[in-house]
Amino acid sequence: MDVGSIALTVVLIALAIFVVIVLVRSVRIIPQARAGVVERLGKYLKTLNPGLTLLIPFVDRLLPLLDLREQVVSFPPQPVITEDNLVVSIDTVVYFQVTDARAATYEIANYIQAVEQLTTTTLRNVVGGLNLEEALTSRDQINGQLRGVLDEATGRWGIRVSRVELKAIDPPISIQDSMEKQMRAERDRRAAILTAEGTKQSQILTAEGQRQAAILAAEGDAKAAILRADGEAQAIAKVFDAIHKGNPTQKLLAYQYLQTLPKLADGSSNKLWIIPSEVGEALKGIGNVLGTTEQETPAP
Repeated sequence: MDVGSIALTVVLIALAIFVVIVLVRSVRIIPQARAGVVERLGKYLKTLNPGLTLLIPFVDRLLPLLDLREQVVSFPPQPVITEDNLVVSIDTVVYFQVTDARAATYEIANYIQAVEQLTTTTLRNVVGGLNLEEALTSRDQINGQLRGVLDEATGRWGIRVSRVELKAIDPPISIQDSMEKQMRAERDRRAAILTAEGTKQSQILTAEGQRQAAILAAEGDAKAAILRADGEAQAIAKVFDAIHKGNPTQKLLAYQYLQTLPKLADGSSNKLWIIPSEVGEALKGIGNVLGTTEQETPAP
């Protein structure tokens, strides 16, 4: 092989390599949810959308692709001073999305670092106007204020902040111990109150039950006494009616009276006998009865 053939071969190989390089630099495939910024001779030309596109080699330059999906960035804990001069450590999580590739490329050098610094300064301004208790209980309010400030500031950077969350708010260790003691004391107080209320309710219910039982027992005794009195009244009425219907004589009444006297002394506690004044009359009546009987009896 002569020198001319070798030179031709080298030229062809170099030409083939050049063609491959031109094709590689001319054809670009943009993936889905990505965007590319094209510069022509160092000046912004256009923004490439997903798909196949052709560029002019050595004239057009494709910058690194930008991710258009929503991104989540967790920033390290930041010390923040509250209104009552306590230093708390706050972790933040920011959800954002690139909406304008050109603005995100030319309006800000590093939008992630810018979002972090803006979040830190805004967080210090918001939490600085709250005391510790308000900061711990006002997360939704803090999140809303942070999102509003960040979304307004990052709009010109081609970025939309969708959410800002406070992942953790850590007060100093001494404050945490004091809070735990306070919470423990509050739980003990609530437990004591609940126990006292339970005891009170139990005593009230017990007293109410006893009162209802006493009322029912008294009502039962009263009804029983009424029934006994009614029974005795009916018995007396029947006896009275029977006596009057039988037309008893004075002799029979005197005799029945004497039979009732021993019952007055019945019982071991009776130490004193009280003789009614009618006993004399009863005895006189009995004597008259007996005398009359003897007179009526014929002599043998």
